[in-house]
Amino acid sequence: MTTLFIILVVLFAALFVLVPMLEKHAGKGEGVDERRISRWIIPLMAAVMILAILRHYFA
Repeated sequence: MTTLFIILVVLFAALFVLVPMLEKHAGKGEGVDERRISRWIIPLMAAVMILAILRHYFA
């Protein structure tokens, strides 16, 4: 159990150190076109739900 807490502490420490550093040094690119991504969200969620149902009944 102590190993789990050590791993969690290390992961959160790395998160709090790396995120500000990556935000500071990130390039000022054009970004991602949200319309292209949002077009795929509903079909992907439907596919995930169908796969979850199939997994529930056949696993």
